Amino acid sequence: MRVYYSDTDAGGVVYHANYLNFFEHARTEMLRQAGFEQDDLMANGVVFVVRQMLIDFLYPARFNQSLTVVSELQQIAGASMAFQQSLQDEQGRVYCQAQVKVGCLNAQTFRPVRIPPAIKQELARVG
Repeated sequence: MRVYYSDTDAGGVVYHANYLNFFEHARTEMLRQAGFEQDDLMANGVVFVVRQMLIDFLYPARFNQSLTVVSELQQIAGASMAFQQSLQDEQGRVYCQAQVKVGCLNAQTFRPVRIPPAIKQELARVG
């Protein structure tokens, strides 16, 4: 990914909340790579939401840098998943890292539901 001007503050440094967007985009792409689109999941009654996040800002990412979000699925439980995510440059320098817990909810009631088996299986394969 490329850091755009809109991702930064007036000093050209990535605004802290935008790291969350980078991580969210990567988790969405992981679902897509596993064959699941979020709008299709929602239409079938399932949504994923961030329940908990521990984030560590190590170095400032800057305008126009080319960076990679590395996402590792660490655990899949009944209604939740845990990810380790980091934003890195081409040399492997980590700018930001996060431990993210995501819950699976019923799209209408927003109550926890078990992650469908097909999703668990494919995410375990690609994660």
